Amino acid sequence: MFGQTTVGTGGISSAGSRIFRYEVVGLRQNEENDKNNYDIRRSGSVYITVPYSRMNEEMQRITRMGGKIVKIEPLTAEEAN
Repeated sequence: MFGQTTVGTGGISSAGSRIFRYEVVGLRQNEENDKNNYDIRRSGSVYITVPYSRMNEEMQRITRMGGKIVKIEPLTAEEAN
């Protein structure tokens, strides 16, 4: 099926084992991410790897930090490592 990725060798995987990579632009330092122990990079794109179960939560966090998701791609087991 389109958009699904299997991780491992067991055929179609469960939602818990699917991994996605977000390409994000426009992140900026603000009150939300001042809680982090590190500063936001100042380069053009940031790549964030997220399990399927946390996709919505991560999208909301990126929005609160002022970022814009420009690409979401599924990863295979080899790419996720």
